[in-house]
Amino acid sequence: MLDTATYTPRLRQLFRDEIRGKLKEEFGYKNDMQIPRLDKIVLNIGCGAEAVRDSKKAKSAQEDLSRIAGQKAVVTKAKKSIAGFRVREEMPLGAKVTLRGDRMYDFLDRLITIAMPRIRDFRGVKPSFDGRGNFAMGLKEHIVFPEIDFDKVDEVWGMDIIVTTTAASDAEAKALLKHFNMPFTG
Repeated sequence: MLDTATYTPRLRQLFRDEIRGKLKEEFGYKNDMQIPRLDKIVLNIGCGAEAVRDSKKAKSAQEDLSRIAGQKAVVTKAKKSIAGFRVREEMPLGAKVTLRGDRMYDFLDRLITIAMPRIRDFRGVKPSFDGRGNFAMGLKEHIVFPEIDFDKVDEVWGMDIIVTTTAASDAEAKALLKHFNMPFTG
């Protein structure tokens, strides 16, 4: 059994031992608190039209997302009614979960080393940053994660992954993620 009192995720240890020093040297930070670090990772599955037709779909997405993240996901609900889409206020439309600390580092490790290599025709991820040092990407299939049993999946969901960093610029955030071996295309 895993001893959680002494367990440190591999990527957290890598950040402490190597990446912080490399970033400090690369960008010439005077203070260790200026070095960018990971803040949180938000995972989101939107069910869309399937959830409108069948309310159990959002529950299924929540269960799959909870399995992937290792912590309970929250069902996201419609904020207001939209008659054209047959959506009513408070109708469940998807699921989301926010990861911090050790779970965040464990998820990033599984994403980069296990899930991404399982994506068909994978050539790398496009570096899409928001101007404030946060990275967002999407997956077409959530079944690339080993926690999901392919035979028990009733629906294949797309998934959004947002990595929030403390970086002041996109260049710093890209350098941070590159040191974590994020496979960027450009």
